[in-house]
Amino acid sequence: MKAITYQKQQDQFRLDELAVPRLQTDYDVLIKVYAVGLNPVDAKVNLWHAMVEQMDDQFVGGLDVSGEICAVGSKVTGWKVGDRVLYHGNMRRHHGGFAEYALQDARTLVTHPAVDPVQAAATPCAGWTAYRALVDKLNIAERKNLFVAGGAGGVGGFAIQLARYFGIDTIVATASAANHDYLRSLGATHPLDYRQSNLLERVLQVAGPEGMEASLDAVGGANAALAADVLGYEGHMVELVDTINGQAFSDAFGKGLSFHQLSLGSGHVNGEHGRNTIVQAGKAFSSLLEAGQIICPRLQVIELSDIGDALMEMRQQRTVGKIVATISG
Repeated sequence: MKAITYQKQQDQFRLDELAVPRLQTDYDVLIKVYAVGLNPVDAKVNLWHAMVEQMDDQFVGGLDVSGEICAVGSKVTGWKVGDRVLYHGNMRRHHGGFAEYALQDARTLVTHPAVDPVQAAATPCAGWTAYRALVDKLNIAERKNLFVAGGAGGVGGFAIQLARYFGIDTIVATASAANHDYLRSLGATHPLDYRQSNLLERVLQVAGPEGMEASLDAVGGANAALAADVLGYEGHMVELVDTINGQAFSDAFGKGLSFHQLSLGSGHVNGEHGRNTIVQAGKAFSSLLEAGQIICPRLQVIELSDIGDALMEMRQQRTVGKIVATISG
């Protein structure tokens, strides 16, 4: 089969010909890949490859997969050959979706939503993360406003749409000025240029004297401090990129701030409860996608052979919307 492999010594991606993988556990299924979404975490494998045991030059990444089951392990229940499925994969495993066939633990599959494979594959990492951040962590339905650092990216774009769906009155999101119309189209009420010098002041002008109730940092770096500083008394923040250090933020203790870490894929290695967090987010988000409440705007479609170049470009953190590669189907 054709696959995009990663060579860690050279830090490069390569189009290769590999054998179709065999089932490795009794819970595995073999998936014929229809489409696979590209995400920043895929591009940054150079930063986390040590998490993968015995990684070699035949390692295949690709976490967000739309496909069809071709074979099932002996302990797989509820799924059969021919079922169309969607999933967010385990980055610690070798046989991801940047290939014609992939392996996945059946306990984290969801039924494929009634949308085309490209639309579906654009959603798991970014969409399910946004759902877990806003619903499971921020209890967004009870908030009046939300600040999103990185509104034009995959997670940020879905978070804005979810906030709009849950009836949030004020949605402040950062992006370059060129993407402000895009943010408005998703539901942002106040797009702001992340490069302006008085960004914190501008956010607080919008929020009013009580500050923001909730914030989401989907970028990392200095944005973590910004996402914390815009919060008012007992505000809540979700951090997706870095490990939170509350002591580094201005008066975090005095304001009684609450900080939440979120790593969607960590559910794979935290038992039944962890796996269920992935599945439940996937089911809920897919329902919104099927109902047209969530869309995948600015969707760029590429071929398998283009994945390597696209991943290297993603490291520049300038991707707007989502990139999906079509594989088969």
